[in-house]
Amino acid sequence: MADTAQDPRFVSYEVRDGTAWVMLDRPQYSNAQNYRLLNQLDACFRRAVEDDAVKVIVLGGNGKHFSAGHDLGTPDKDTKFERERIDLWWNHTDKEGAESQYVLEQDVYLGLCRRWAAIPKPMVAMVQGACIAGGLMLAWVCDMIVASDDAFFQDPVVRMAQPGVEYFAHAFELPPRIAREFLYLGQRMPAERAYQYGMVNRVVPRADLQDEVTKIAAEIGERPRLGLALTKQAVNLVEDLRGKRTAMDGVFHMHHFAHAQNQLVSGSLIGGIGLKQMAEANKGEAK
Repeated sequence: MADTAQDPRFVSYEVRDGTAWVMLDRPQYSNAQNYRLLNQLDACFRRAVEDDAVKVIVLGGNGKHFSAGHDLGTPDKDTKFERERIDLWWNHTDKEGAESQYVLEQDVYLGLCRRWAAIPKPMVAMVQGACIAGGLMLAWVCDMIVASDDAFFQDPVVRMAQPGVEYFAHAFELPPRIAREFLYLGQRMPAERAYQYGMVNRVVPRADLQDEVTKIAAEIGERPRLGLALTKQAVNLVEDLRGKRTAMDGVFHMHHFAHAQNQLVSGSLIGGIGLKQMAEANKGEAK
């Protein structure tokens, strides 16, 4: 599904003082991620990588929320569209049964996130409001997360009989018992608690969020480009030596076993839970 001049734009891009500001731009749907948005996001990241004037990439979301996750049913939901495939998996739209979703998510969820986590330039996630499910995947591929004091993090997809979102970094971002709590209960984790576990680097008042991220990006941007790239590769290497990539491969297949089971039992990949039902279930006090 290649971009054309007629396609709606779901991501904005601007370079200021050596920082590329890549902003999810579906605020009316809390920056829910359809496949066109993810393709446009990939194009923006490529643009930033290829621009030697860009030293740091900031990923944020316009509006009240960073991202409410994957698109579960907005008017722009585009699951049935053929999409531009990044990792060269075949077209999912004419495949039957579990194969269709498996090849789609290999490319668009697991594949894109791994691609973005390997971007050689430092990336800073600027998170306000909701960072739910697929929103976690976008924040977790970044090197740092700076959150506003009203931000919260949540993965409620166990309600859909899934073992967390496809880019399964939970037990690397959080201690194992906290990761289990995060998944089993699916409750909102406030930014301050996420900071205590090291998932978030800094928590600042909402009004100060962009200024704080701008300062951090400017400071990082003073370092040599190659030194930053090698440092990022070094930390990524340590994570993979600890089993991150292998763990994700294993959990991804559990995820698709769950999709297949849901299809057999309920006729729905996600157990029949739609946008409104999930939004209602996700309400409640942050813990």
